[in-house]
Amino acid sequence: MKKIILGDNADVLPTLPEKFARLIYIDPPFNTGKVQKRDRIRVTATDGEGDRGGFGGRRYDVEKVESGSYDDDFDDFEKFLMPRIEASLRCLKNDGSLFVHLDYREVHHIKVALDKLLGRHRFINEIIWAYDYGGRPKNRWPAKHDTILWYALNPDDYIFNFDEMDRIPYMAPGLVGPEKAERGKTPTDVWWHTIVPTNGREKTGYPTQKPLGVLNRVIKVHSRPNDVVLDFFGGSGTTGEAAVRHGRGFVLIDNNPEAVQVAAARLADFHPECDRFTSAAPAKLAQAALF
Repeated sequence: MKKIILGDNADVLPTLPEKFARLIYIDPPFNTGKVQKRDRIRVTATDGEGDRGGFGGRRYDVEKVESGSYDDDFDDFEKFLMPRIEASLRCLKNDGSLFVHLDYREVHHIKVALDKLLGRHRFINEIIWAYDYGGRPKNRWPAKHDTILWYALNPDDYIFNFDEMDRIPYMAPGLVGPEKAERGKTPTDVWWHTIVPTNGREKTGYPTQKPLGVLNRVIKVHSRPNDVVLDFFGGSGTTGEAAVRHGRGFVLIDNNPEAVQVAAARLADFHPECDRFTSAAPAKLAQAALF
């Protein structure tokens, strides 16, 4: 099962089959109060007097490239998000997991709301994704992390593939011996990982795109090959790429036509087989983008 669905997830989620997903990961808007937009440029060499200088005295013309955007401002973020999460739970298998990716603005409110919805006993981990990029204000500690909340539908029976963890280097390899140093150590609940590199091949230009490395870790450890991963804030399709790279299926939902277009173009390189959901939502809100 490999699908991208254009539509409001509040309309689409009730139309999806029950218990088809082993894993739900969402990276919803963070309620920053801003329009999220990622400016991009295209640089081309020129024989004339270009806008920018480069190595060896070469000159380059710089052209701004139109980028995606969305309004990230909600009067009541909890009221927006929680009914959507609740509607998605029917899609989760009994041993499935829910991952909710947020930042400091709303994570404490949503954590309390999720505890009420699911029960505190279903909360397993708070994962901190830490990075070191961007400006550093002089009037407060720079905010350089996001929080990922992990809940298991059944806290006594869930998928956790310990051996699938990507190991990380020891900070003092000389203290553990050559065998352990070569193998590396397992990560903790603090994940150090750079953001999507500005000029990297992974970059799609879609605002707030999350790095593939973070999704790789979630999907490898918390699902099995041939499982299906549901992401109902699909964005640029990072969840879909991580899923298909590791032999999983995916269902992505987004109400932004540009996001669906970006995700479909990104995933076209993998040539997955696609089909359609028969959705009860209005056709214009539930078009399946096939690639």
